[in-house]
Amino acid sequence: MEWVILAFIGLIAAILGSIMGLGGGIIVVPALMLLGEYSEILNGITPQVAVGTSLLVMIFTGLSSTLAYLKQKKVDVQSGLIFFIGSGPGALFGVWLNKGMNVEVFLIAFGSFIVIVSFILMVRRYVKPIKMAKRGIKRSYQNLDGKMVMYGYHPFIAITIAFFVGMFSGLFGIGGGSLMVPAMILLFAFPPHLAVATSMFLVFLSAIVSSISHISLGNVDWYYAIALIPGAWIGGQVGAAINRRLTSDTVVLMLRIFLIIIGVRLIYQGLASL
Repeated sequence: MEWVILAFIGLIAAILGSIMGLGGGIIVVPALMLLGEYSEILNGITPQVAVGTSLLVMIFTGLSSTLAYLKQKKVDVQSGLIFFIGSGPGALFGVWLNKGMNVEVFLIAFGSFIVIVSFILMVRRYVKPIKMAKRGIKRSYQNLDGKMVMYGYHPFIAITIAFFVGMFSGLFGIGGGSLMVPAMILLFAFPPHLAVATSMFLVFLSAIVSSISHISLGNVDWYYAIALIPGAWIGGQVGAAINRRLTSDTVVLMLRIFLIIIGVRLIYQGLASL
């Protein structure tokens, strides 16, 4: 039964993660931590194992989504590689921070982080993108309506933001897209569909760096990973297909409500354990 539940979690997390560019770890990690209370197989799972396993699974979610988005010509590969200059070292730093964190502190910190992310998702549509700086990288993209949209960023600012995104990825096993997508839309004027697709490319690259570090530290449970990966691969493809055909307003609303519930639940669990 646990295998079925894990496969389903991998599928749903990847679908939502691919649609929103989140990576799916923001669902997988709390799901593993919460299931640890009720399942004999998952009993006693540590934050380190939950994060390490989630990041390994996100390699497949990210790769699956990226391949689908590349076919749709929505991935800004150059920008993704520039962002990775910051997110790669940030991911390693996050893994180091995660190493000494106990369960109670992790649950409270991660729960608070999830609530903050839900707030970001709530306000991002009401905030107009900041105008591009005169200096920096300027790019164009033809959106779904056939209109040419201009966006851009200063490399130093982008790499700095990406470093902190990578840090949260390595620390919480979330992929970092929950922060990078709003940043790309609000700060750099990325078209939403392009931001999501490029974020999944960055999630893929960052997850490789983070998961290798966690594997070397023994923080990956291969039993959980094998159960999660098939759903994650299929979900990445499905999410990219849904993103192409539908607006994400309803998904954002549902995801925001879900994140608030999970975040509050994790905070309560952490405080109760103190």
